[in-house]
Amino acid sequence: MTTLAQIWRHPVKGVGAERLEKVTLAENRPLPFDRAWAILTGEAEDTGAWQRCVNFARGCYGPELMAVTSATDQDRLTFSHPKLPDLSIAPATEGDKLVEWITPIYPPERPAPHTLVNAPAEGMADASFASVSILGMASLDALGERLQAQMDPRRFRGNLWLAGLAPFAELDMVGETVRIGTAELEIRERIERCRATEANPDTGIRDANTLQALRQGWGHVDFGVKAVVTKGGTIQKGDKVEVLS
Repeated sequence: MTTLAQIWRHPVKGVGAERLEKVTLAENRPLPFDRAWAILTGEAEDTGAWQRCVNFARGCYGPELMAVTSATDQDRLTFSHPKLPDLSIAPATEGDKLVEWITPIYPPERPAPHTLVNAPAEGMADASFASVSILGMASLDALGERLQAQMDPRRFRGNLWLAGLAPFAELDMVGETVRIGTAELEIRERIERCRATEANPDTGIRDANTLQALRQGWGHVDFGVKAVVTKGGTIQKGDKVEVLS
């Protein structure tokens, strides 16, 4: 039987991960407060709309960002990092504090982070549509075996982790609809991975050649799939996952 093993969200794109036990999904919307904010870099400007990932601070550019954890408390976000004091902000009015906070751990040779912006309704994930990512725990274990290292799910910044599938079986589920709890999601496409996954989320140090391992072991760099919520509902850890079509 396939079950929902873990739920994660990332309130600020590329900066911090937060684990959940239960959440309510809405039709054609991302997981609530996932990638609800993002930090612009370089010459990028706030357009009020979805933008490509290259315009934002991200773990593939600044691996130390991968060691940030976050927690949501109503309208406040709290961030932690092994090299920095904790920071608590109201993102709607104190985005400059977060930009200042990440600057010491962001590579100075990269375009500088400058503005925290609110995402549109569809969120600011790498997909231009309101997506929820689905990944397999068995795939993570298989990758870890190839690398001879234990892989932390936070490397992949996914939303829903499933237990009980065969390794990489989720990649073959594109086009299918699944029910989790009382919600239903249509799986749209595979996720091509970047260097962010090479960084250890405990340290922010690149210590695993995940992309090479994926290419050599499976002939691609895909890990996980993007889905769209087609029926809103509540999901929680341990829920059964059913394939409907």
